[in-house]
Amino acid sequence: MEALLVAIFVVAYAAIAFEHPLKVNKSVPALIGAGTLWTVYAMYVGDVGGQLNETLSATAQIVFFLLGAMTIVEVIDAHDGFDVITDKIKTTKVTTLLWLVGLVTFFLSAVLDNLTTTIVMISVVRKLLGVREDRLFFAGIIIIAANAGGAWSPIGDVTTTMLWIGGQITALAIIEGVFLPSLVNLLIPLVVVGYINRGKLVIPPSKVEVLEGGSPNSVMERNVMFYAGIGVLCAVPVFKTVTHLPPFMGILFGLGLLWLAGELLHRNKPDEEKQPLTLVAALQRIDMASLVFFIGILLAVATLEHTHILAGLAHWLDKTVGSQSLIVFIFGLVSAIVDNVPMVAAAMGMYPLEQYPADSFIWEFMAYAAGTGGSILIIGSAAGVAAMGIEKIEFFWYVKKISLLALLGYIGGALVYIVTH
Repeated sequence: MEALLVAIFVVAYAAIAFEHPLKVNKSVPALIGAGTLWTVYAMYVGDVGGQLNETLSATAQIVFFLLGAMTIVEVIDAHDGFDVITDKIKTTKVTTLLWLVGLVTFFLSAVLDNLTTTIVMISVVRKLLGVREDRLFFAGIIIIAANAGGAWSPIGDVTTTMLWIGGQITALAIIEGVFLPSLVNLLIPLVVVGYINRGKLVIPPSKVEVLEGGSPNSVMERNVMFYAGIGVLCAVPVFKTVTHLPPFMGILFGLGLLWLAGELLHRNKPDEEKQPLTLVAALQRIDMASLVFFIGILLAVATLEHTHILAGLAHWLDKTVGSQSLIVFIFGLVSAIVDNVPMVAAAMGMYPLEQYPADSFIWEFMAYAAGTGGSILIIGSAAGVAAMGIEKIEFFWYVKKISLLALLGYIGGALVYIVTH
């Protein structure tokens, strides 16, 4: 049975990794893989209802959290809330703008998430730069910065969120332990790219498209929804620490408060003007395919955990490689080729909490490695894939211009983590 389950998982995993050449959404093999694995497992074992319910509970917590966070971000965007950031970026030097964009992306990604931040910041850069080659370099830095920023925050990256909700890391410990390595991961590429572009001036776009009639939101509405939304996201780790309730409860509670604020703010507007600004409209715009993918892949990995295949793999790695640091470092490199969500889900099944309690070296380093290793190739992270689609970045352009920078940053940050721990 174990060999058959592994074979099914490998085929599904390969289909996920080659999503773009196959032109099949990665949610498809994730769902089919999960269904096939649980069916085979049930046929061999019999009643697996209890294990499936346990897995469903853990999976639902992650999905509810992501659903709430993505909806909040969409509401902020609908109110042009991110203009609060873009309006403050004014410089004529490319190097200065690089540092500004890199650092803003780094810290914004920790509060939102790396995918959303990448989309927002690339949209910002398109308004500021007219030369395509400059925009591509900026996109590369944004990918590195977004992934680095997400790695040290419990809500900044899906994999870090999974570890946080699973009890492998705690909010304050991950910030304290991984912030410096993540910052080094960004600073090394920033220094190199800043040196390459020294002396260059910003060439703005020749045309600035202005929406007819301007924004439908007043400055007050924009600011209220921006700061309220960011406030809710930042308050979730505090809510978990104070109440000991799971994070999904905090994000849903905050979503309700933000919904109420929006209803009160727009209560006197006609329905056709109010409708695009509501949370109902925001729920229609969120990336449901990504949520379905997470459900499929987490359910699939759970079968390997319940059959003790992952525990056996962990034992083999410990015997063959030996060093935990090297094992996790390799995990990070591999996450540049394949999706880091199933990798982290697998690691969570390989190393039990009883043996490796919360905030152990392996979990914090895993958060860093899985979060930042994906920057080495453009297909290695959700941020990279998003940037690839928006700016039409070629895979091999990224390999030639950005991959080495990302690898240097990854190695530098990893060394900093190992030395400081």
